[in-house]
Amino acid sequence: MEACKELKEKYDRCFNDWFADKFLRGVHDDSECASLLKLYTECVAQAMKEQDINLDEINIAHLGTEREKKNET
Repeated sequence: MEACKELKEKYDRCFNDWFADKFLRGVHDDSECASLLKLYTECVAQAMKEQDINLDEINIAHLGTEREKKNET
């Protein structure tokens, strides 16, 4: 996912600045990095699609469901 590396770095910088300068001082509005996060996640989703990577199974809720109980032994 080399194509998304620059977007990840931009988002990481934004998040780290927000966390250090605002969150730790009590400001919990994280919307200032939202547009960068959206671009980055869209890039990753597109790269995964191009590589034929499907993560639908990960998005299925397992904890506390009958499906999880069936896997217990």
